[in-house]
Amino acid sequence: MMQNGTTDEQWNCRIDTSGRLVLPQPVRIRQGLNDGGELVVSIEDRAIVLRSYEEAMQRLQDAFCEGIPADVSLSRELMEARRAEARRETNH
Repeated sequence: MMQNGTTDEQWNCRIDTSGRLVLPQPVRIRQGLNDGGELVVSIEDRAIVLRSYEEAMQRLQDAFCEGIPADVSLSRELMEARRAEARRETNH
């Protein structure tokens, strides 16, 4: 299957009567998935997308940071705001 200029492999899977889906062994090995591993399921357009928890968190972090300039540190700004708030509280 060609998508965005890359070749992706495909496998057929079945959903059992309990709603479980077994990922083929080559998929689990290639993606480093172990028994009990956590996946995040999303629906994008009409596709069901499975991502590792780590990948899903990284995508969220990237999306959150997308509009923040590289020279801005949100943690530093938060700490400065908290310190200023603490100073105001001590002055009252």
